[in-house]
Amino acid sequence: MTEPVPARYPEGHPRVAHGRVGVLLVNLGTPDGTDLRSIRRYLAEFLSDPRVIEIPKAVWLPILHGVILRLRPPKTAAAYARIWDRAHNQSPLRVITEAQAAGLQHAFGAQVTVRWAMRYGTPAIKAELERLKAEGCDRVLIAPLYPQYSGATTATAVDKAGEALRAMRWQPAVRYLPPYHDDPAYIAALARSVREHLEGLDHVPERLVASFHGMPRRTLDLGDPYHCQCHKTARLLREALGWPEDRFVVTFQSRFGKAEWLKPYTAETMAQLAGAGVKSVAVLAPGFSADCIETLDELANENRELFLGAGGERFTYIPCLNDSPGGMALLARLIERELAGWL
Repeated sequence: MTEPVPARYPEGHPRVAHGRVGVLLVNLGTPDGTDLRSIRRYLAEFLSDPRVIEIPKAVWLPILHGVILRLRPPKTAAAYARIWDRAHNQSPLRVITEAQAAGLQHAFGAQVTVRWAMRYGTPAIKAELERLKAEGCDRVLIAPLYPQYSGATTATAVDKAGEALRAMRWQPAVRYLPPYHDDPAYIAALARSVREHLEGLDHVPERLVASFHGMPRRTLDLGDPYHCQCHKTARLLREALGWPEDRFVVTFQSRFGKAEWLKPYTAETMAQLAGAGVKSVAVLAPGFSADCIETLDELANENRELFLGAGGERFTYIPCLNDSPGGMALLARLIERELAGWL
C-alpha cells in the first residue's frame, strides 16, 4: 500500500491522520492481577454481560452482587495465582495475545497497524478502536479470536465494538473476522500441533479428548451454532489426524450454575474414562486461540487430578496454537484474506 499523500488543509483546519489500515485482535478477557479486588472487578464485568448470562437483570444482578461476587473471587484468585505468568506479572492470556499482535505487526509491516484488546478487562475495545482511529486507521478489521461462533463470545465482542463506533463522529470502515471453525488452514494447524506433541511422548494415548468451552444447553435450542461448529471442528481434526472414531472424544468444560449445559461434560468424562480402564489420555482445547485459565488450570490441572485420581495413569495437555509459528502463520493467513482490497 502506498503512503497517503499529505492533505492540504485550509488555514486553521485541524490536522487529521487518515489513510491507514488497522487490525484489532479481540480475546475474552483477564483480570489485571490475582488480588481479590482485580478478580471481583473482572468477574463483575464478565458476569453482568447479558450475552453471557441470559437471565433477566432484575433476577440475576442481586444474585451476582449478593452471592457470586462474595463467594467466587477467592476461588478464582487462587486459580489465577496457579497459572500467573510471574515473569511478565500478567495472565498468560494477556501475554500470548500481546505476542500474537506483535507477531502480526511484524508479518504485515508498516502497511498495517495491529492492536489487541480484551472484551472484559483491559485494554478495552473502545480505547483501542479510538487509538487506531487517532493513528489514521480509517479502515479496521476487528478480529474476535474465537474459531467457533457463539453469542456469548463473538457476538458480544461485536456488540462492544458497535458501542464504541456509535460514539465516534468519524467512524472507520469496519470488517469482522468470521468464525474459522472449518477453515482448512485452521484444521491443518491444529493437526500439525497435535502430531508434534504426540510424537514427543513415549506412548500413544488411548484416547484423544477435544474439550470445548461449555455453553448452556438452551443456547443450542435457541439457534446458537456453537455446538454444531465445535463438532465439525472435531470431526475435521479427527479425519486430518486419521484418528479412530472410537478413540476420539468430544467434551464441553467450564460448566457454571445448575442448569443443563452442552454434554458430555469434560470433568465427568475424565472420571468415566479412567473408571472404564483407560490409562492414558491426551487433551486439547480447539476452541481457544490462546491458553488461559480454562486450559492451563481447569484442563491441565483440575482434569488431570480427576483422571489420575479415578485410576488413570498418564495425562497430557496439548497447548493451544498460541503464538507458535503454526499459530502465527494461521492468523496471518486468515487476516490477510479479510484485508483483501484494503492492502
